Amino acid sequence: MIRRWTVVVDRDDLTETEVLHDELPESSDLSDCEVLLRVSHVGLTANNVTYGVIGDVIGYWNFFPAGGPCQGVIPLWGFADVVDSTVDALPAGTRVYGYLPMASHLVVRAKLTSAGFVDTSDHRAELPAVYNSYLVTDRDPAYDERLEDLQVLYRPLFLTSFLLADRLVDNDFHGARTVVISSASSKTAFGTAHCLKDKGVRLVGLTSPRNVEFTKSLGLYDTVLPYGASVDVEPSVYLDFSGSADVRSALHDRLGSGLVKDVSIGLTHQAAAQDARSEFFFAPDQLRKRTTDWGSDGLAQRFGEAWRGFTAQAGDRVAVVRHSGPEELVDVWQAVLAGKANPNTADVISF
Repeated sequence: MIRRWTVVVDRDDLTETEVLHDELPESSDLSDCEVLLRVSHVGLTANNVTYGVIGDVIGYWNFFPAGGPCQGVIPLWGFADVVDSTVDALPAGTRVYGYLPMASHLVVRAKLTSAGFVDTSDHRAELPAVYNSYLVTDRDPAYDERLEDLQVLYRPLFLTSFLLADRLVDNDFHGARTVVISSASSKTAFGTAHCLKDKGVRLVGLTSPRNVEFTKSLGLYDTVLPYGASVDVEPSVYLDFSGSADVRSALHDRLGSGLVKDVSIGLTHQAAAQDARSEFFFAPDQLRKRTTDWGSDGLAQRFGEAWRGFTAQAGDRVAVVRHSGPEELVDVWQAVLAGKANPNTADVISF
């Protein structure tokens, strides 16, 4: 019998990892509507670290329950193939894109949708719907087989970028005409800058001194500054991708009343609520709003257009580094967790 593996982390110390092995279910073990997926390949970025850091706040630990109460499975985005199924519309060989565990296999309970299916497993019932939805690749208007590596790396991040930029535009930038973006070399940050370029605002990117040249080379920011440099005092929105209390405090001091909105991305609600101007951006909230405004098809079309524009350039900005297997997955996890990842490379792991 084929065995499956799962990488688990210590929820209190994310550097502590273990690879667990167990038996795969047989066809007779699958209940009605259940599907067995074999994970193909995934991307791993700092965004996945956020899932672990605030796993108890948003409920990220609940997507893929681990063996012990102190262990957790970090979610990843990627592609998987159906290898066994009780659903006629999802036969073996069907390729899907969605939220996957650090594991070789996953059993889902599929409820069909026009684009694929939703996992309706009991433990996921109360979790945000965007993470429970899986796209069948031949029904996805944004899918391009040649760009799978870019999709596993950027698409979940770019969806956040797209929705964040849309929220700012929808609110006329809260009256500001400058957007200051920390951790400007990160993928979600420069994806947001891509979406905001030519929207009538000045884009200022803040980054570490060693990443200034790379961030400038992206060609997305009007100004790139190292942390600690002086920022012009003018009505501004601050997009906090870094989570640095020191950077936020310095900007509040420098901009004073010129700071009209301070938006935290990927941080806890508590960390974002220190000031009346502060808010936490949770992408599924904006996703629900735009699904209501535009409909699912309208949202898919708008996102698809933005995604194609982004991927036309993304391949030239970052080099893909490929890895394989659970051991190399752990190695990449440790490097990203330690902040050793290079901004001009990106990691894809095949299972």
